[in-house]
Amino acid sequence: MASYFQEARLPQQRVVEGVAFPAVLVPSAPSVATGGVEEFLAAVRSERASRLEPLVRGAGALLLRGFPVRTAADFDRAVDAFGYEELPYVGGAAPRTNVVGRVFTANESPPDQKIPFHHEMAQVPTFPSKLFFFCEVEPKSGGETPIVLSHYVYKRMKEKFPEFVEKLEKDGLIYTRVLGEGDDPSSPIGRGWQSTFLTKDKAVAEERAAKLGMKLEWSDDGVKTIMGPIPAVKWDESRGRMIWFNSMVAAYTGWKDARNDPVKAVTFGDGSPLPADVIAECGRILEEECAAVPWQHGDILLIDNWAVLHSRRSFEPPRRILASLCK
Repeated sequence: MASYFQEARLPQQRVVEGVAFPAVLVPSAPSVATGGVEEFLAAVRSERASRLEPLVRGAGALLLRGFPVRTAADFDRAVDAFGYEELPYVGGAAPRTNVVGRVFTANESPPDQKIPFHHEMAQVPTFPSKLFFFCEVEPKSGGETPIVLSHYVYKRMKEKFPEFVEKLEKDGLIYTRVLGEGDDPSSPIGRGWQSTFLTKDKAVAEERAAKLGMKLEWSDDGVKTIMGPIPAVKWDESRGRMIWFNSMVAAYTGWKDARNDPVKAVTFGDGSPLPADVIAECGRILEEECAAVPWQHGDILLIDNWAVLHSRRSFEPPRRILASLCK
């Protein structure tokens, strides 16, 4: 039977260790693009195991472009067709709004702000294994979601800063963030404690924080959350390689608002400060190795959170990217 999908090449793709990154699938025939969403959903279900999953596994990320997925509701059904279980967004830092079903807005921080590279929710023990992004409104300009392969970043950091990586492996990291009560949409980490822990009750928040292994220190107008020490590199069992699984550069350079000083936001697990020059160089490596494909309306990007870090470039509105997190 002919496949509904065919592989494509884009100028922004990279080839890493012989593999195109991200993998890109487009309709195999013009009739596919003009067909209905039902046909697309049926194709995802029937070719998921044979075609889609192996591409995600091999490349770490898969872009689906040119298919009849136009709305948030279509996207919700597409995520569902992949069959992954939903992960509730507890403990994450980004301000987000639930749109429909299991679909949320991506980080709603202001357009002039860049969001640095991170693994989704690497600062808490329960993180998604897969995440989906969907372009509902394409940006006027900018606003790409650059992606980079984590094992490759680990490899480059280990070659360049072996002692730093050794200390990171031994001590891990501590993440500290001060939260207000309500959300602050002007901040990229502006989620207040009530929406972070999905409750208005401090005792329930304490309980949920404890489940994440997080300590809370309450103040008059908010709470300081202390997470860690937690590992900064992990072993990806399924692919047999070490990965750069942390939000170190993001926290050190981007966890900045009226309440938070980014330099204090992340330290070594023994409490000692991170060297600014090494963080800056890691930021450069991430930028150098990343692939950034401009968004088009209807694009679905599926990321394996065990393999890939992502970020967001600043943009000129409008732009609306939706997200869904999976266990």
